[in-house]
Amino acid sequence: MRREVQMKDKKRKKRNIRWTLVLYDMPVFALAAVLLLGLYGGNDKLTYSGMVQQAALALICIFTSRLIGNVYGQIWRYGGIQCYIRLLCTDAVAFLFYMCLEMLLPVEKITFARMLCLACLNLLGALTLRMAYRYAYKCGNQETAFGRFLSWVLYTVSGVKAASDKEVQKIKIAIIGAGRVGVSFTEELLNNEEAAYIPRCFIDTNQDKVGREIQGIPVWSEDEATFRKLGEFEVQEIVFAIPSMDVDKKKALYDYYKKAGYKLKVYDYPTVYAAGGKRHLREFDAEDLLFRKPLAVADERTNDYYKGKVMLITGGGGSIGSELCRQLAKMSPKKIVILDIYENGAYDVQQELKIAYGGALNLQIEICSITHKKALEKVFEKHHPQIIINAAAHKHVPLMEHNCVEAIYNNVFGTKNLVELCEKYEAERFMMVSTDKAVNPTNVMGATKRMCEMIVQSASTHGKVKYSATRFGNVLGSAGSVIPLFRRQIANGGPVTVTDKRIIRYFMTIPEASQLVLQSGAMAKNGELFVLDMGKPVKIYDLAENMIRLSGVHGVQIIETGLRPGEKLYEELLVKTEELDKTENSMIFIERDTALSEEEISRRLALLQDACDTGDDDMAREALRKAVPTFRKPEEVNKEAVLDGKHIQDKAYQVNLEQKIAI
Repeated sequence: MRREVQMKDKKRKKRNIRWTLVLYDMPVFALAAVLLLGLYGGNDKLTYSGMVQQAALALICIFTSRLIGNVYGQIWRYGGIQCYIRLLCTDAVAFLFYMCLEMLLPVEKITFARMLCLACLNLLGALTLRMAYRYAYKCGNQETAFGRFLSWVLYTVSGVKAASDKEVQKIKIAIIGAGRVGVSFTEELLNNEEAAYIPRCFIDTNQDKVGREIQGIPVWSEDEATFRKLGEFEVQEIVFAIPSMDVDKKKALYDYYKKAGYKLKVYDYPTVYAAGGKRHLREFDAEDLLFRKPLAVADERTNDYYKGKVMLITGGGGSIGSELCRQLAKMSPKKIVILDIYENGAYDVQQELKIAYGGALNLQIEICSITHKKALEKVFEKHHPQIIINAAAHKHVPLMEHNCVEAIYNNVFGTKNLVELCEKYEAERFMMVSTDKAVNPTNVMGATKRMCEMIVQSASTHGKVKYSATRFGNVLGSAGSVIPLFRRQIANGGPVTVTDKRIIRYFMTIPEASQLVLQSGAMAKNGELFVLDMGKPVKIYDLAENMIRLSGVHGVQIIETGLRPGEKLYEELLVKTEELDKTENSMIFIERDTALSEEEISRRLALLQDACDTGDDDMAREALRKAVPTFRKPEEVNKEAVLDGKHIQDKAYQVNLEQKIAI
């Protein structure tokens, strides 16, 4: 194995040699040899045979030393003083070998001074050749006659175009990834004179690419891309251009270069996708710092299911709702109806989709609340939606603790209104967006969403519509999430507030959450509660530290503020981990739960209605505890959690592990 690695290294070094430069150095050496060994008379005049012997000996020593020292593996138009020092050192070593061999071998002898002059004159010629090359590269231009002459000489001799003043001022970058994405990014930069960046090298693991050049840019292995070598090429920033890179590898490279002081960027789509979005160079987002592998959920069968259908998205102007609209727009639906109480959000999505799709997409906006049943019925009567996705809800945990009546009205009775209208207007399918906070809830928001799940599951037993609910964790970048809050706090100089150092959460991106809802809805038969395997949970304190480090702002403190009302240290994804079914997608599971009867749901809804009619939040909360038996106080749940944050994380992850074992 070791021998194979050594052979690969040798091949790589061989490929790195720029033989054109070797050929240019040959005439320089020949000139020095003719002057010092032929034309120079002196007391130790050589015969023709002696000249050949001395020239061959010097040539072998000098060029062997340069090849071993990788002098011909450098790109001199970028090289700094380090490159010239390397040339001096290799030629000094070559001179010592030349001197030793000259004394040991049976060749005609010359004086030490003559040998030294030969080595120095050859070195001077090699240095002059490289300095002239760099001078022509830096000073060649199209504005003056001399500049045009330098450019012509440079291009004729080396095929390289002279650098412009703009290029000299550009930010030098190393691109991780010499694949399709990295190469297209390089071409974009090289073809745009106004670009602020200039690529200096690629860093790649593909041995077929390492040691070669792409668009005149060298490709290095990770081992070759040392900090010293990056410094020689004046690299200032590192750009990640491998979207499919393994998350652990990406994290290791991020930490490696970040600790070295390099500014890091990504060439990819924005973390929160926009319709018609394109790849672009951007800063690492906080979402990127979670280093979790994106889950590809949507498939062709899902696309076919929604094709030609009339879709109604409640909460369509929100984070999840708007992304659902973006995803559905790609599937050629007959009509998308965006329903929201907040007109600005709905308007923004409408304009975005109009720009992306124009008249090819039938898009309608309806402004009303799902709690207003008469207004909601007008929407159903007007559009007769076939598929309804309920993404409208009050989701902010602490705010809902103090607005319990409003949370129940909006989340619970809003869902009830939609279910009843789906039955009345004979919709095909109703899909509800739920949350991991509905599992053994410790807050009003989670309890209301659990009540919604029970309403939907009960309706599936007696209604004509096909019902399903999809449950997932926190959504990155959504309105009210922790990441926008951390960004604002860092921008203000801190402190960054974390409720508890031990707190952990599951995370997923907005596109992932939306695709999960769409695929689970398409595969639903009736009454399923879909759950996503979200992998390992994330420690919020670590996320805050990463965001501060990413921002480059120094002196920002992290302080604990204490758990907020209704907040628990870790979230779960299932009510009963032992009752799971697999689906065609290995990341999606179905929880088997016994649906309540229509009469029982009606009884619990009546209990909530009576409490809400009083307008008293405390009475409404107590009624919610009776309606949702799993609704517990956060103090009870947190007291059961192990105080050590690591143990909490292990416990939360074990919940996911138990899900898989149970299957």
